[in-house]
Amino acid sequence: MKKIFKSPQTATILTLAMPIFVELFLGSLFGMVDMIMLGRYGSHSLSTSAIAVVGFTNQIMFIGLSLVTSLCTGATAIIARYLGMRREKQVSSVLSHIIILNLALVAIPFVVISIVFAEKILTALGAEANTISLGIIYYYVILIGFVFQAFNFSVFSAMRGSSDTKTPMKINLIVNIANVLGNAALIYGLGPFPELGVLGAGISTALSHVVATAISLLIILNPKYIIHLNLKKKFVFNKSIIQNLVKIGGPAALEQMAFRVGILRFVHIVASLGTTVYATHQICLNIIGLSFSTGQAFSTATSTLVGRSLGEQKPDLAANYMKRTRNIGMIAGLILGVIMFTFGGNIVGLYNKNPDVIASGATIMMIVAVIQPIQNAQFIIAGGLRGAGDTVWTLISTFISVFIIRIAMAKLFIDTFHLGLVGAWFAMLIDQFARFVFVNARYYSGKWKYISLK
Repeated sequence: MKKIFKSPQTATILTLAMPIFVELFLGSLFGMVDMIMLGRYGSHSLSTSAIAVVGFTNQIMFIGLSLVTSLCTGATAIIARYLGMRREKQVSSVLSHIIILNLALVAIPFVVISIVFAEKILTALGAEANTISLGIIYYYVILIGFVFQAFNFSVFSAMRGSSDTKTPMKINLIVNIANVLGNAALIYGLGPFPELGVLGAGISTALSHVVATAISLLIILNPKYIIHLNLKKKFVFNKSIIQNLVKIGGPAALEQMAFRVGILRFVHIVASLGTTVYATHQICLNIIGLSFSTGQAFSTATSTLVGRSLGEQKPDLAANYMKRTRNIGMIAGLILGVIMFTFGGNIVGLYNKNPDVIASGATIMMIVAVIQPIQNAQFIIAGGLRGAGDTVWTLISTFISVFIIRIAMAKLFIDTFHLGLVGAWFAMLIDQFARFVFVNARYYSGKWKYISLK
């Protein structure tokens, strides 16, 4: 234990990871508060439907975000590698490319398609008629805010690639606090604000993304900042940058699509169990989203450190960062797992007053507790592989584990063994373990050390 935490590498890891963790943890915490507000709005049936509305909308948004994140993965890896190679002049060009490509190729087309086919998409996911009626306007508002969210993701990924994890943390902290206050005002109609319920939550969330965009622009338009936009200079597409983005972001996009299509199929299976069961599932997902903060923070830090180390021609240092970060993540996962196992029922009770939801959720939280260390470890190693540009292997592991194993196990446990929601979460546990095995096998092969960029 002492060897893990007492070393210069660990200090570097924690310096990068902790701001990301704070940012993600607080973002997830505020997301929990949002859902708790909706879960306590109105009657049991209304609050349950409200949670379901958010859940179905989030599943659609996750598809768009996964595509945006794919290109952002490429930007983080490329910028880290360029800085390791002392090619600082190309960093601003990478930022310009990632913003334009994400907005033009992903965000705007995604929003248009999702709005045009809104009711068909929600119905296909398994949303009931009353849920769609309650949440369709919320869905539209969240989609509009997604354009600004895509811009923010692009900027933050570039910042993290340059080892600046504090600026995104500060921006998100400000915005999330404003979002929670806005939600409280617009959901319940506090002070001079109207009581808008679910729609109020959507408006507040969308506006928070607009505010984050405004703050981000003030920073990146400053030429003194290493990640900056020069609007006076004519933008020209750079063949090498695009090739690198495609090389890393292409497989990452396919990975995320395989993941999201698998998740949508999984959601449809769970939704078939009824609105109350799906609301319970969504609450547990929201809670486990809080636990994602640890794995994702260390994963992002590992991506940056691996990319920079490989750019400096230090593959052994990159391997050391991956292994050391994985071990720290597993320890954190064990601690978090104990907390969730012990207090899971109490946490679920914060979201909803329905005793059936609380009882079912408490059981699910025991499974969530077991998932924690495995989840963190696979997140971190996969992040290191992406930082090395080895996104083909993460694509393969995700496709097999999520698209095939999770769906097959969910069908088996729910349809054959009739385990209900517990069966669905057992399937998630098996999926996480499969991904853990796949990415660790790739790490120990060492082949990721020899992937080159232009």
